[in-house]
Amino acid sequence: MPDASRAVPPRGELAAFLRARREHTAPRDVGLPDSGRRRTPGLRREEVATLAGVSVDYLVRLEQGRDLHPSADVLLALADAMRLTEEERRHLFFLGVKSGNEALCPAQVALALDVAPTVAALLDALDPTPAFVVGPVADVLAWNTSWAAVAGALGLLDAAPGTPPNLARYVFRHPAARSVFPEWRSAADEQAGRLRRAFTHWAHDEHVQDLVTELRGGPEFETRWNAHPIGEKRRGTKRLHHPEVGDLHVAFEVLELPDDAEQQLVTWLPADDETAARLAALTGAPRLRLVHEARA
Repeated sequence: MPDASRAVPPRGELAAFLRARREHTAPRDVGLPDSGRRRTPGLRREEVATLAGVSVDYLVRLEQGRDLHPSADVLLALADAMRLTEEERRHLFFLGVKSGNEALCPAQVALALDVAPTVAALLDALDPTPAFVVGPVADVLAWNTSWAAVAGALGLLDAAPGTPPNLARYVFRHPAARSVFPEWRSAADEQAGRLRRAFTHWAHDEHVQDLVTELRGGPEFETRWNAHPIGEKRRGTKRLHHPEVGDLHVAFEVLELPDDAEQQLVTWLPADDETAARLAALTGAPRLRLVHEARA
């Protein structure tokens, strides 16, 4: 089983991210003709080097982790060359600062597995809107009564003694996950992206190392992990299949909490009339207003 704490050491994160983005960028994405079959997927080093205006030899050194001090101009050129998203750009720039400059990075702190009392009170005040707090590596740290009423039968609160429920572990390891998430691949992509981004900040934490090592034992997670996905949706809709009431179409909102623990407050609202009725049946509370009604 791969050792997640050592598979990509901090100094190697920049190199691995650059390789992964190049290999997952199609020629057509950057305006190049697809010349047919390639030995490896994605762009060739020569193509990225030309687009970025750097030498192939220098790009090789970056991708092999032999150059730890790329300039801001080089990072910007590489980001432009591979058409990185805004979130991928921020991640690349963070890795560029961190690579070879650990002394400039914030001191390592333990991952927080509890929430502030005011946040816990806010969760209670949000009832009957289902809401929960999730940590940077997908630990579910706190929730209100309404979310528990919905999530309990889905298995989302299942956890080993002494450990918090974890959404990534649920998606990749729980036997009910593929039934609960009809768009399972999208859910898996999102959780892998969350963990990959968090690993950059929290790789020193034993809890994080253990979680990633466990999940890398499965091929579905391993493939996504090696692709270095970055990014998650902070607003949108998702479908869930509930064993007691049927399909739920929920609109979710993700709010960043203002502290260094990188925790998020997530709310679920009904996206259609059927879901409003089914959530009310599960929670025993009055029907919630639909999202479009609340915005009117």
